[in-house]
Amino acid sequence: MSDVLVGAADVLAAGERPVLLDVRWALGDDRGREKYLAGHLPGAVYIDLETELADPPTAALGRHPLPSVQRLQVHVRRWGVRADRPVVVYDDSGGLAAARAWWLLRWGGLTDVRLLDGGLRAWVRAGGQLEAGDVVPPPGDVVLRGGGMPVIEAEDAAALPGGGGVLLDARAAERYRGDVEPVDPRAGHVPGATSAPTTGNLTGEGTFRPAHDLAARFAALGARPGRTVGVYCGSGVTAAHEVAALAVAGIEAALWPGSWSQWSTDPDRPVATGG
Repeated sequence: MSDVLVGAADVLAAGERPVLLDVRWALGDDRGREKYLAGHLPGAVYIDLETELADPPTAALGRHPLPSVQRLQVHVRRWGVRADRPVVVYDDSGGLAAARAWWLLRWGGLTDVRLLDGGLRAWVRAGGQLEAGDVVPPPGDVVLRGGGMPVIEAEDAAALPGGGGVLLDARAAERYRGDVEPVDPRAGHVPGATSAPTTGNLTGEGTFRPAHDLAARFAALGARPGRTVGVYCGSGVTAAHEVAALAVAGIEAALWPGSWSQWSTDPDRPVATGG
């Protein structure tokens, strides 16, 4: 768990603060920067998920395609990330948005990156102070190389359930069933995928469930150490949270960046509905 998460008390007690990155974002809510300016962890730099953690949306690649390594490196240096300092990312939604930054930085090749378990609320509960206004850090010097986290494409993901692997759908259960679809062209899920909403990774306080609880949850869904596991969501954002939860449970999983926003735009791809 310590390779993925860090507690607020540990950050408060650290002799030198890590680089702190604020990734407040939610689907349909564009007030992330406004909330950041009103109050954030001291020294934290705001990250715009839509423009800095993704390339522009396309029908072929989905709503949040992965940025190129070169483009991501430009942003990471703007955030003040340096090769000799650890990084901690957080949000105010249990890590559902911050996990995208955690995953991308790991994918880029950085290893000393962690999610603040419980995010902003946990920080305040631990006695941490907040500051208002913007933070513009000195430019960082980090060099990204890519390839640090496993990635799968649509065809790989679709083949997993019939090939001995498991494909987890991290969206809300009603979207998986096809009861509703608020964003993408078609409702339902990839045939053979298993519903595993990211909300099931968290406690009522917005912290990750203990490792043994997560391991039991994923085992019941067919995801175990040594088995090939892929994860998707709407557009590759909350799926990163599922990858993090699987890592806490000791299970390596590959992210499908295009996710349902890519799959559902192709009318020739099959769609399943129901439980």
